Amino acid sequence: MAMRMDRRDDRGGDLQEKIVSLNRVAKVVKGGRRFSFSALVVVGDGQGRVGAGLGKAGEVPDAIRKGVDDAKKRMITVPMVGTTIPHEVRFKLGAAKVLLKPAVPGTGVISGSSMRAVIEAAGIHDILTKSLGTDNPINVVRATVAALASLTTLARVAQLRGRSPEDIVGKRLAERMLGTGTGAAATASPAVPAGTTGP
Repeated sequence: MAMRMDRRDDRGGDLQEKIVSLNRVAKVVKGGRRFSFSALVVVGDGQGRVGAGLGKAGEVPDAIRKGVDDAKKRMITVPMVGTTIPHEVRFKLGAAKVLLKPAVPGTGVISGSSMRAVIEAAGIHDILTKSLGTDNPINVVRATVAALASLTTLARVAQLRGRSPEDIVGKRLAERMLGTGTGAAATASPAVPAGTTGP
């Protein structure tokens, strides 16, 4: 699946950087072992843009710098409704399976450490998540970013179908999912628009 990459220049931006995992890798060579480091880094602006990257180098600072550069190249824009996501999504990427569900305001981020780094960097404040597959942080982070990239809004689905949001889900639910009307304070609907989840 092709993710929506955000190629805006981040040199002057205010991006948060979070190191999710830092591994020391030993390669056995003639005469002993040679050590190198790999760093998994998540960057985001806290306003709907997030990316994850992996950097490898002989020294820790170089590995982190490479990871940050890689993450900035892979940034995506996450559609949001208020402080949560538009709908529930289940996504499978390799051995990783993730579940993301919208939550009412005040719930907070209910998540494990690897997924939490991505969610918080994206600026999502109310969400329920669960990792259902591998606990490898690299795979979990990549699956989480891909799941967020697969999200779509009710307005976008209505535009693609050539219908109004009210025709698809009804007036009251449309107000809640679009963040308008009296239901704006409620959570987004857990219903998943057709064709928006991963395999």
